[in-house]
Order: sequence, then C-alpha cells, then structure tokens
Amino acid sequence: MGDRFIKKVTVVLKPHLIAEFSAVLPNLCTWFSRRKVHVQFLTRDEARLKLVFKQIPKNVSFVDEDKYHNFSDLILSLGGDGTLIGVCRQSTKHSPPIFGVNMGRLGFITEFSKSEFFDELDEVLKGRMNIVKAQLYKVEIIDQGKTVESSFFLNDAVFNKNHISRMIYLTVENDNEHIYDLSGDGLIISSPIGSTAYSLAAGGPIIHPQVGSLVMTPICPHSLTHRPIVIPDNMNIFVKSQDKDEPVNLTLDGQQLLTVHPYQTVKVSKSKARFVQLVHNPERSFFHTLKVKFTHGRREI
Repeated sequence: MGDRFIKKVTVVLKPHLIAEFSAVLPNLCTWFSRRKVHVQFLTRDEARLKLVFKQIPKNVSFVDEDKYHNFSDLILSLGGDGTLIGVCRQSTKHSPPIFGVNMGRLGFITEFSKSEFFDELDEVLKGRMNIVKAQLYKVEIIDQGKTVESSFFLNDAVFNKNHISRMIYLTVENDNEHIYDLSGDGLIISSPIGSTAYSLAAGGPIIHPQVGSLVMTPICPHSLTHRPIVIPDNMNIFVKSQDKDEPVNLTLDGQQLLTVHPYQTVKVSKSKARFVQLVHNPERSFFHTLKVKFTHGRREI
C-alpha cells in the first residue's frame, strides 16, 4: 500500500513499571519513527518516560487522559488485561481500534505477546487488521427515579460489603418480574468476556465472547439453591439492597468503586452506544487461549 493508514498512535502503559519498559519503548519509538508514525504517551507518564529515555524522541508527545481516545488512529495498550480493561472503560463513540500487548503472562483479552507483536502491528499500520467488537455495559445508580451516578464495565460489576464476613442482602429483578432475593457474600454480574475472571472463580460458567449474555453469579450464597444464571444481555437488571442501615460496595472491573446507599437501586444494562474495537490476533482463538491458560494454571507434579 502507499500511504499508511495510521499516523498517530497513543501508547498506554501499565502503571509503575520502568525497567521492563526501558528495554521495549526506545526500540518501539524508533520502529514507529521509521514508519513516520507519531507516538503519544499519557501526560501522567511523562516523568516515568524521562527515566526510560535519555532524551524524549522527536516523534513523541504527550496527551491528557481524557483526550487520547478522540485524537488517535490506534491505541496500543502495553501491560496486561487490567491495563487493557482500563483503556476500554474510557472509550468513546469515536475511539479507534485498540491493540493489546501483554507484557507478562498470557492474558485472556490481551491478544499479543511482547515477543510477537511487531509483525502484526506493521500490518495494522497499513490498515490491514482483524477487528473484534466488545460490548460495554452501563451501570446507573438510581435514587427516587433519578440517575445520580453512572459508569461502564467490560468484565464485571461486583456487589459486596465493606466488612469481612458481613452478609449482603439483595433483591434482584428485571424489567417485568422479581428474579430472587439473595443473601451471601455478594453478587457478580459478568459479561461473556468477564466470565473467565471473578465469576469463574466463584463457580460461574465460561461463556464464549460472541454470546450476547450476562451471567449473575452469587458469591458464597447462604442458600445452596442460588446458582449462576445466564440471561440475554438485552434484559435490564435491577439490584437493590435490603439493608436499610449500611451502604453496599459496587466495584466495576476491579478498578472503580461506587457506593450504593440504602433505598438506591442499581440498573445494569447493555450500552446502546458504547463498544470497543479490539485488534484480533489471527494466530489465537478463544478455545486455544482457554487450553493454554488452564494448562499454565496446573501445578507441576
């Protein structure tokens, strides 16, 4: 191809790492420079990058965290699943494709390893890429009929209490009917992508990411009849605490903590406008990742 498809790439880094990036980023920025690609890093990482580079390269600039999604042709996430999830949760209607590179062990949603991504990235710069759309889900805290706070999650929304060993009492409904009253340690509402995370550890099912669904997984329910339930993702879920005295914690993707006060209701729904475009690794499939990930988890005998 003639002109390259991508001219500006924003690189989002896993927090705190310095030594590992010292071996990667100079080569990466030189590689981009040879291809006449401008590189943006987040302003928050400027001090860290001065420790990585002897001198900031000419093709590098810095961008504020609330702007990079709208002013990039590609976002390169360097870290792990958590770093990539953070990038996805900040997405907008105008977000570009996101290229996830895992700097450590194999991740479920970071498609590329740090040792293999340059060849595929070169194809992406030319506009040749496989894109997978991942749905975002919206959480709204409703008080007396009005939304007082809202946010989004890619993996899961988790309801629990502040205090260890404090039981939580929740009422769960959809648009038309009562589903159940739950008492236990908490409740996970997970997307298909998030089904292999906390939900799986709590006994939930593995759901293929192309299945349009949500799974409600109780955490150590008081009643053994409360089992994980898979529902269509076009169904709204309403969760309300039955505790009239203490608030409930609502954690989104393990990254954002919201407080739900007594008499408030939480609505969980599929976002109609928010989704992310993830660059897919053609050498990797969902079932291959499962086999490799679970094999890595086995204890050597």
